[in-house]
Amino acid sequence: MSFETSQNIKETKLADALSERYLAYALSTIVARSLPDVRDGLKPVHRRLLFAMRQLKLDPASGFKKCARVVGDVIGKYHPHGDASVYEAMVRLAQDFAVRYPLVDGQGNFGNIDGDKAAAMRYTEARLTAAAVSLMEGLDDNAVDFDKTYDGEEEEPTVMPASFPNLLANGSSGIAVGMATNIPPHNIAEVCDALMYLIKHTDTDTAKLIDFIKGPDFPTGGILCESRDSIVKTYETGRGAFKIRAKWEREDLERGQYQIVVTEIPYQVVKSDLIMKIAKLLSEKKLPLLADIRDESSDVTRIVLEPKSRTVSPEQLMAHLYKNTDLQINFNLNMNVLDADHTPKVMSLKEVLTAFLKHRDIVLTRRSQFRLDKINHRMELLKGYMIAYLNLDRVIEIIRTEDDPKPLLIEEFSLSDIQVEAILNMRLRSLKKLEEEQLRRELEDLTKERADLTALLGDSLLRAKKIYDQIGEIKKQFSQKTSLGARKTQIGDAAPDIDVPIEAMIEKEPITIILSKQGWVRSLKGHTTQTDDLKFKEGDSLKQALTAYTTDNILFFATNGRFYTLPGFKILGGRGFGEPIRLSIDLPEDADIVTMFVHQPNEKLLVASQKGKGFLVSSNDVTAQTRAGKIILNVSPPDKAVLCVPATGDHVAVIGTNRKMVIFKTDEIPAMQRGSGVILQKYTGAILSDARFFNEQDGLPFASGNGTRIERNILPWLAKRATVGKIPPVGFPRSNKFSG
Repeated sequence: MSFETSQNIKETKLADALSERYLAYALSTIVARSLPDVRDGLKPVHRRLLFAMRQLKLDPASGFKKCARVVGDVIGKYHPHGDASVYEAMVRLAQDFAVRYPLVDGQGNFGNIDGDKAAAMRYTEARLTAAAVSLMEGLDDNAVDFDKTYDGEEEEPTVMPASFPNLLANGSSGIAVGMATNIPPHNIAEVCDALMYLIKHTDTDTAKLIDFIKGPDFPTGGILCESRDSIVKTYETGRGAFKIRAKWEREDLERGQYQIVVTEIPYQVVKSDLIMKIAKLLSEKKLPLLADIRDESSDVTRIVLEPKSRTVSPEQLMAHLYKNTDLQINFNLNMNVLDADHTPKVMSLKEVLTAFLKHRDIVLTRRSQFRLDKINHRMELLKGYMIAYLNLDRVIEIIRTEDDPKPLLIEEFSLSDIQVEAILNMRLRSLKKLEEEQLRRELEDLTKERADLTALLGDSLLRAKKIYDQIGEIKKQFSQKTSLGARKTQIGDAAPDIDVPIEAMIEKEPITIILSKQGWVRSLKGHTTQTDDLKFKEGDSLKQALTAYTTDNILFFATNGRFYTLPGFKILGGRGFGEPIRLSIDLPEDADIVTMFVHQPNEKLLVASQKGKGFLVSSNDVTAQTRAGKIILNVSPPDKAVLCVPATGDHVAVIGTNRKMVIFKTDEIPAMQRGSGVILQKYTGAILSDARFFNEQDGLPFASGNGTRIERNILPWLAKRATVGKIPPVGFPRSNKFSG
């Protein structure tokens, strides 16, 4: 079998073919699907929806029509995509919790803030709103260009005339290929104020425009918590974030109790999901300040939060919830739009407003020219009618006697072709209505209007004033005095994060922490000194027992010179063996825990290695926020950290395994935040064993026999730091430890 190679087949590299096709797809997604036009703020699907509804004459004064009819027209004539996606776009334009100024007036179930979807399109009905009508005002006056639809049978506008500043009023969001857009809604009256100011002060900056547009105005309300400087920077660059918090109020109950009622939630947060997530965190005990949550919403939002204790302040509770739930979100602004040339660009607030005004100037010019052409045509006809009226008998005679009266009428009365056609097409009934005074009056009115339009077209200042007045009408129509126009999102100050102390989140309970020699840790309820009956894994035994509280931070000092921090409440409780400390901290296999103790603020600690080198460090500098801990004492194998004791006293006694002790003043030890330290005691063939701080007037205490002995005469051992020392006092423990 043989195959003939077609001459139309061209060899090309797969990478080149993919690149070319992917680029075409990307451009199509960016221009024809995902990014809004800066002039009317609409994506193609929204523009086609509104245009189809206009063609169906679904204006606000008319009745509703089934959404299925609208969707059918859209996908059949203008938008050859799935009906589900078109209907979803239509539903969103009708949702007053999703769109600040709805463009579709829906009748029926169009979903709700709980995330419930709209009813099927065969059940719902819709018509246009006043805002949508304003967007399309001038379509019949050649205000914008029209293109052929995908099948070439119809025409559709490439952009709406947009007397309504929809981009900023309703915002937009979308994801394209390699870029995205996310623009919040704003208050239309504030946008109009900024536009009117910009018309008069074209050289103004974004900072001044923020005096009018104070920030986003979300349909679900909430509180904008950003500083003015942050808002200005965001609008100047076209990128940034707005912190939005839920709005709440306190309701006092009996016996000093209270509850918090959330009345507004952040934009695009689904209320039912929010409540479920909070309830889940509550069941997982991750919200220790919250006792319960209830949804008592009807047509208004009412989420009830019960604090765990009346001692917890509402501000602390809400700060905790803001940090851990969607009661606070960051709305990320990305003002990425298509300009008049369909080029994607991230614009500043001023650039967006300027682009809108430029579009309005073009629309005004085109509509004025369209009206001027109509006037010129009508005036030409009126002049012909005047001639016909003054010579009516002769005109009738020519029409009755001539087979082709047109050339004769043109020659005899100096009429134009258009005038003669109008006279010949006039019905006899209309001849009776021809009155000279009426024709002259209409001609005078049109002459005056033509002069005004000619002046308007020739003077940019007159057009600016006209646009200023048009924007003023829009502001009046959507005034903040109306329920729709009133600002919904409260402008607040940049709210600092309220520090919620761990004591407020955790119930303070006494515990005893048990650390075994093999590194297993656990906590027991209450403070106990009875450790004889504790059970350990085979071959393991007690290393240290420590009394503390669940609200304490427990510090662990390891042989690698690092400090690790664990909250007391996070240490596994129970009567079992506990769990390896390495499950909670990143402790290397070749390192062990030297000691553990409760963190005390501003406490001085002595850290030292087995070579006898150490320094003083503040307890504030050793707390670690991560599992990796914090390196404080620098040690290199085979050296390792062996000591961490409180530095409380004017003298310190240091003893090594060579059973030599030296005493010197505390101020001889430097205070550092990290390092290797200085030599505390000089050793030959020995290592550091222990150290104890004390006050000279109190004497040196150490374990001896069944009690504690105090050595008053410290002169024999008193020397400078880094000396060898002398044999300790009689009765000193053979373990070379001050505690026995």
